[in-house]
Amino acid sequence: MVNKRTFQALRLRPAVLQALTIMLAAYWSPLRGQSAGISGAAAGAPAAGKTEAGAKRSINAGRQVADAASSDGGAAQASPPAAGNSKSRRGQKHPTVAQAWTPNLAGNSAPFWVSAQWNVIAQGHGRFRSPYQGPNSLLPGAEEATSSVETLYTGWDWHNRVDLLLDLESAGGKGISNALGLAAFTNLDVVRNPSLGPSPYVARALVHAVVPLDSASASNERNPLDLFSRVPRRRIELYAGKFSVPDFLDQNSVLSDSHTQFLNWAIDNSAAYDYAADTRGYTQGIEVEYDSPALSLKFLEALMPVVANGLALDHNLRQNHATNLELDWTYSRKHNGVLRLLGYDNKAAMGSYATAIAQYRQGLVAAPDVTLSRVAGRGKPGGDLNWEQEILPGVTAAARAGWERDSVESFAYTEAGNSYLGGVKFSAKRWGRRLDKASLAFVSSGISTLHRQYLALGGLGFLLGDGHLNYGRETVLESYYTFFFNHNFSLAPDLQWIHNPGYNRDRGPALVAALRLHLEL
Repeated sequence: MVNKRTFQALRLRPAVLQALTIMLAAYWSPLRGQSAGISGAAAGAPAAGKTEAGAKRSINAGRQVADAASSDGGAAQASPPAAGNSKSRRGQKHPTVAQAWTPNLAGNSAPFWVSAQWNVIAQGHGRFRSPYQGPNSLLPGAEEATSSVETLYTGWDWHNRVDLLLDLESAGGKGISNALGLAAFTNLDVVRNPSLGPSPYVARALVHAVVPLDSASASNERNPLDLFSRVPRRRIELYAGKFSVPDFLDQNSVLSDSHTQFLNWAIDNSAAYDYAADTRGYTQGIEVEYDSPALSLKFLEALMPVVANGLALDHNLRQNHATNLELDWTYSRKHNGVLRLLGYDNKAAMGSYATAIAQYRQGLVAAPDVTLSRVAGRGKPGGDLNWEQEILPGVTAAARAGWERDSVESFAYTEAGNSYLGGVKFSAKRWGRRLDKASLAFVSSGISTLHRQYLALGGLGFLLGDGHLNYGRETVLESYYTFFFNHNFSLAPDLQWIHNPGYNRDRGPALVAALRLHLEL
């Protein structure tokens, strides 16, 4: 049962309550049937544009592509929709986009793009069992925290085949326990360095180009990462500049999107995918891909941070960089599905848990410290299998399985050597809420024997460190319901149950409740 202390920990801050009251008054519009105020695009599902904010923010620039007639005047042939999005079409760049609205305030036909989002998450937990704590423990006393992320998306369709994109962002507030003590942390919007404050920064600055490989074209629903209204059905695409790796890789329409879906960062992304990023979740590099109606092959090269969870990026490309390769297959049998296979290799000045343990046992240090064993160019390979399948109209199942070399220091995302995840998403259309959605997911993550020994001896990672460890797999069960009051505004209660916080059987379980407010302009 959730006791009185738990409910006290979940109180919203006055500013959040005031904003909630104002928005409810301004945007209340129950979405039943063909409600007034819902555009044709919004009537079936929100349009494309996944956003993940805070520590690992990204946009899945979802394309909703309808096959067009070939250049010789042949009749258009519609392709079956991809899993997770009833308005999507095979051959789109990101076939399963988390369905945030992100409308263009400049108008659909304008060469410019302007849109904005605001995401506020109030979160808290009650007391839980914890016989001891370390510097990086999830605090066992009742606590609450609120985060706020504002993003401005801009772009210019500079040429028939070239986009120029610039996004500005501000991330304020904090997470429970200052975002420490969990590999599967409970709020993806949180920047893990609270000293950075809410000052605005450039989130993305990109050049996007398309090279046609086919005379046949398809219509394309524009979004903040793709301003083209038509694209070749077979093409090469190039992005260069500053971005977030999940803008392009390891996407999933069910297990993603902290703005309208799950909050936990081991569900929104694979916990075992230590993708290149600074502490805000961004990097610099290039992404090149081949796209066809059924297959997509993506190559991404990016900068690693100088230190674990650091803000500065390492430009020593001869030794340190991240290489990623992903193959996506969009298929359709009785129901639609997508299968993605990802492999990557990070090279950075990372430490070795074995060396850190040996230094401690030799009496060279008072406690094992992985940062003292860092060597430039050390490799950390990994892989991820990502799948989603439409089960029934409005019901989509999804799963991920990831692994990485966990004998090497966790560096950019979270502390996990393997992760297994499954979930299901339901559309509320059947009971008259045309945009609402509900979902349930379960994730189990683990670490290597060396990583366990390091933490048990009192070592600290950039997220974990209880001073001792009675190892057990860290598991999370999360569920949410997103109420869309209209296509611009949603509110979502969320509940997460966490077993073995920080891989420690001596702690927990912890129950974390949240309320998310999301506004789009």
